[in-house]
Amino acid sequence: MSKLSNNAKAMIFGLGAVLLWSTVATAFSISLQHLSPAQLLVIASAVSLIFLLALVTLQGDFASLREEAKKTWRSSLFFGAINPFLYYLVLLQAYDMLPAQEAQAINYTWAIVLSFMAVPILKQRLKGTDYIAAFACYFGVLYIATRGAISDLEFSNLPGVAFALFSTLIWASYWLFNTKDTRPSLIGITLNFAFALPLILIYAAFTGEFSHWNTQGLWSAVYIGLFEMGLSFVLWNQALKLTDKASRVANLIFLSPLLSIVWLSQIADEPILASTLIGLGCILIGLFIQNSAKSK
Repeated sequence: MSKLSNNAKAMIFGLGAVLLWSTVATAFSISLQHLSPAQLLVIASAVSLIFLLALVTLQGDFASLREEAKKTWRSSLFFGAINPFLYYLVLLQAYDMLPAQEAQAINYTWAIVLSFMAVPILKQRLKGTDYIAAFACYFGVLYIATRGAISDLEFSNLPGVAFALFSTLIWASYWLFNTKDTRPSLIGITLNFAFALPLILIYAAFTGEFSHWNTQGLWSAVYIGLFEMGLSFVLWNQALKLTDKASRVANLIFLSPLLSIVWLSQIADEPILASTLIGLGCILIGLFIQNSAKSK
């Protein structure tokens, strides 16, 4: 790989991250058949923290991690409470209530939420393309939520859709707050997990989740912690560092939901609904419009 240009390396790292992300909905679907959202989050967060701590140690930054923890423990607790604690708890609840294909498609609208929230928080302006993109995305959400019966407004699972939409609000908020975060990226995300894990354990204990465990979902939960919450972040971060044009790497994200549909149908044996494909198409069109306008 040493003979490749930085941009070529960035694309390889980016594709690796997107490939891992595309398998997550399948892993969620399989694991949640045996574990509750809180149980899954306990295992995945612990595995991710171990992976991130090992990576920080291998890079020789463990001393910096301890110093940063002392200086920024309030920020680390705040960010950790949002992500992974609250975000994944809400997202996994959506996956537990909806077919994985629907939950993951709705979750991709977080970029639209981010644009609108950036107006009051970051004082950014909306463009006409933002409104067009939002209309396309939320028409897609409505189509998925009603399974094509838009005129009847009969939602297949309104609480599940609400959880999926709420997860986009949390994720967008996290990234907006993250613009003020001065911690090094790898150290910051490691501290987030370190401070969030006690919160997750307390929540699981308080809700009685430790009283019954089904080990059948264990390995898929370990997979989620290692790849969705751990390695994918490292690959994506490396891709953004190497490229000279972030939008080129960012466009790779459009592959993830399409690949995810394939894995869900072939591995999780989840029948793919026509309403999901149409709704997902509308969402991807909206995101493409938004992304193209920003890259220009």
